[in-house]
Amino acid sequence: MNKLNSLCNWFSDKKSVIVAVSGGVDSALVAYAAYAQLGNSAIAVTADYKTLSNDELDSSKKICKEIGINQIIINYSELENEDFVRNDKNRCFYCRTELSHYLINIAKENQIETIVDGTNLDDLGDYRPGLIALQKNNILHPLVECNFTKNEVRYISKDIGLSIHDRPSNSCLASRVPWGQRVTAEKLTRIEMGETFVKQIVGAKQVRVRDLDGSAKIEVDVDELYLLNDPSKINEIKMKLKLLGFSSVQIDPDGYSPGKLNVIVD
Repeated sequence: MNKLNSLCNWFSDKKSVIVAVSGGVDSALVAYAAYAQLGNSAIAVTADYKTLSNDELDSSKKICKEIGINQIIINYSELENEDFVRNDKNRCFYCRTELSHYLINIAKENQIETIVDGTNLDDLGDYRPGLIALQKNNILHPLVECNFTKNEVRYISKDIGLSIHDRPSNSCLASRVPWGQRVTAEKLTRIEMGETFVKQIVGAKQVRVRDLDGSAKIEVDVDELYLLNDPSKINEIKMKLKLLGFSSVQIDPDGYSPGKLNVIVD
């Protein structure tokens, strides 16, 4: 538990802190450590910015209640930000810039000196312009500073009894839309509902429904590809996704991997 102690100790010289809690295991562990060290001087803030799935929002509420940390939910729509909906390669930068401004305002209103998130060491290896925006706005990454990998986050979260220790990694629904194709409320709705259907029908935990200009491409974790071997279930999925408005449906035989859509589509 030396790693957990180091994370808790990271907060020892902080008077108060906001933890940006997304609903995933990384920010949950940070919230746990912050609350363990600072008690009610640590608060969680979750942004319901209309590209966060309801499942993630519900997860954030559950884990904050489990930890005991006070949670503030802020509501705004990224779909009102033209820079974001244009969906170029800097979409995540615009997203995290807007989020940072909300977090900073809450910090000022509550006289809180420090804002942190759940970025871990593994996150630094991918193309993540959102991290640049967070760093520009002085959002700190305790897991990075304490040298936590994703596997270590999961291991320690399980050890201390966090219920979401094995929750699959997720990202905002807009990440299912290729760069260069506009993000719309209609697309986000059918993506979210499509992923829910896939999970319900085959029982997969890690699911992405990519919206490729109106065509659905389904990805599940490589270890769960066998769940897509039942033709009757695949037919049911295709029928339901077409009812949602997708023009066609295909299964990615290679399975899920992060960053697959980091390509500009003309």
